[in-house]
Amino acid sequence: MSADRPELTYEQAREELVEVVRKLEAGGTSLEESLALWERGEELATTCQHWLDGARERLTKAQTTHEEKPK
Repeated sequence: MSADRPELTYEQAREELVEVVRKLEAGGTSLEESLALWERGEELATTCQHWLDGARERLTKAQTTHEEKPK
């Protein structure tokens, strides 16, 4: 995460990523703008993956804890 940008929620990052993809698909941007959008999209995709990995880890931990409890 960049120090100059606050951490986004998963939903915020996903929404912004969708918008970045729309702009790239629509075209009409300069090469420099396209590269900046691509880089931002990569950052947003990494943020989303971070959130998903964390959620997967929490689910796995919860399932393991639940399975270890005696019935």
